[in-house]
Formats: sequence, C-alpha cells, structure tokens
Amino acid sequence: MGFRLSKIYTRTGDKGETGLADGRRVGKDHPRIEAIGELDTLNSQLGLLLAELDEAVATWPALKDVSDVLRPSQHRLFDLGGELAMPEYQALQQVEVERLEAAIDSWNEEVGPLENFILPGGSRLIAQTHVCRSLARSSERRCQHLNAVEPLRAEGLAYVNRLSDLLFVAARLIAKRQGIAEMLWRAADKP
Repeated sequence: MGFRLSKIYTRTGDKGETGLADGRRVGKDHPRIEAIGELDTLNSQLGLLLAELDEAVATWPALKDVSDVLRPSQHRLFDLGGELAMPEYQALQQVEVERLEAAIDSWNEEVGPLENFILPGGSRLIAQTHVCRSLARSSERRCQHLNAVEPLRAEGLAYVNRLSDLLFVAARLIAKRQGIAEMLWRAADKP
C-alpha cells in the first residue's frame, strides 16, 4: 500500500467544504462530516483512556483485559469513519458487534446489577471511561442524524451503540477492580 497522505494541507477546504472519497464536496457542517468528526473525537479520547489503562496495569493488573477488549475499538472506529467517508466501502462486520456484546455480558456479570444511577468519577480512569461513553453516545446521535438523511449500514449503527454500552460497563468494572466505590446519584432532598 502506498502513502495515503503525501501533503497534509491542500487548501481545498478553506471555503468551508471538504471532499469525500467518492469525489463529492460537502460542507464541513454536513451531517456526514459531523458524524466523522464525532467518531474522531471519540477515538482520540479512547486513545487517552487506553494510555491511562496501560499505565494503571502496573498497579492493577486486572485492568489489562479491559485494555485488551477496548484496544481493537480504535481500529473499528477508524473503519466506521472510513465507511462514512466512502459510502460504498464496507469494513465493519456483525462479528465486531457480537464481540462487544460478549464482553458486555461477561463484565456485567462480574459487576452485578445496577442499583442506582452512577456519576462519572471516583478515579481519573473511571471518569475518562465515562467521557468516552458520553462521546460514543454523541457519535451515535450524529450517525443516527446522518442515517435519517442518507441511510447507513446497520452494523455501524449497532457498533457505536454497543461501544457506548461497553464503556459504561467498563467504567463500573474499573471501579470494582480498583476497589473504588461507585459514585451513586442522590436526589436533591437526600443527604
């Protein structure tokens, strides 16, 4: 495979448009570009989460499998972004959705049922996992918005939905494996 980016700036986007791989030019605020951008933001924050997990494994070795399960998601998010940039391209497969579902089921069994709403926090790692979860939800909304205008493949929509679920359960699992009590929401009238 040859070089994909021989020149970083092209000046072709200076007037508020960008090119898609199929040759179309669309506004930088087009729903397709908004969805790609939100996936990119999620992927960047996921990279930060993975770096923090890698550092935390020295203290909490049980976190390694969290990192191992999440790491391929950076590649799959890039695949999904590719599908959005090249509408005829198909990279994500149903097996990836099933991989996330299996991890969700396994981790959820370990953490047990949720007894109350939980807040993002308790440790930097838990909070960063929730940042990723909320960005996955935002990515899903952007993809669904695009899907209403230009239909997308079901696998991509399912993948980003399951990834947000996985990140929620991952935050709970990290708390458990770090020995940190989950921060439970309390109503305003409760102490």
